[in-house]
Amino acid sequence: MLERMRAVEDRSEELDRMMADPEIAVDYSRIQELAKEQAQLREVVELSRELRAIESEANDLEMLLREESDPELTELAREELAELETRRESTEQALKLALIPKDPNDEKNVIVEIRAGTGGDEAGLFAADLYRMYNRYAQRRNWKTEVIDLNETGIGSVKEIVFEVKGRGAYSRLKHESGVHRVQRVPVTESSGRIHTSAATVAVLPEAEEVDVEVSNEDLQIDVFHASGHGGQNVQKVATAIRITHKPTGIVAICQDERSQLKNKEKAMSVLRSRILAQEMERQQRERSDARRSQVGSGDRSERVRTYNFPQSRITDHRIGLTVHSLAQSLDGDIDGIIEALLEEEQTQKLANVQA
Repeated sequence: MLERMRAVEDRSEELDRMMADPEIAVDYSRIQELAKEQAQLREVVELSRELRAIESEANDLEMLLREESDPELTELAREELAELETRRESTEQALKLALIPKDPNDEKNVIVEIRAGTGGDEAGLFAADLYRMYNRYAQRRNWKTEVIDLNETGIGSVKEIVFEVKGRGAYSRLKHESGVHRVQRVPVTESSGRIHTSAATVAVLPEAEEVDVEVSNEDLQIDVFHASGHGGQNVQKVATAIRITHKPTGIVAICQDERSQLKNKEKAMSVLRSRILAQEMERQQRERSDARRSQVGSGDRSERVRTYNFPQSRITDHRIGLTVHSLAQSLDGDIDGIIEALLEEEQTQKLANVQA
């Protein structure tokens, strides 16, 4: 840990020198990049200095105890030393956590994709419930949401919805939502009262910027078509919907939510870049050993992550064995408790990897 502390402090000092360089100071984008890195190192630097100050003070008190004969002074020194030891332990723990490598995508906005899985109309209704849950959660955190693409039926069932969540730390809090979400409930159309099981898949992608993913115009096929509503009927006379295909990977992104062709193209490109970035992240994750994975579970959208049981008003997250009996509140966006538990498990795994 001492070596990593020194390396971070050395890098922080180097960044200070670079930002003071007149040649670099005129490059706004470079200064922004350096300032962002400096901000990420600040916590480690401050904790390192605090730990050294505690150790220095403790050494002074230990020396006083060896040399001092006054019983009253030695008793005070022992009390202060005990308090310093408590501070040292908590500071060391905080420093270990701060030294854990941060996910570079944690502060990014996200693209969320929800698709109805097995279960027919009931799966589509559940997909709509999940969208409402995440939308309400975003509202609770004062984040903005914006629908990019929506494929629904007239009964409130969602076949697929793609939407953006804009807010600081959105990816850090939503990244563990990726996977298969299963629902167990009695459908409205089920006269016998039999519990039906259906599912929807959720994919949470960090929003990729142009600097994250290079996409050549030559690799793109862009198609323009009429936006469609319920039942597939055209809802606009002017063709504004955009479909972009990335020919090297076959990845497709569609946006038909805006009336402007240009805005639809911008949104579709944002989704396309995010999907390309997610594909690269998945490839890198497969190459890592299981012990070094930073997320709870694989994050694969084929992995069953959670079950929502309506008869028992129960939600179970299978990755961490967490069960809560507050289904209605959770579907209304009150999922911070589940998210905090997942983040705590992620942090525990990362800390174990650092100490290994």
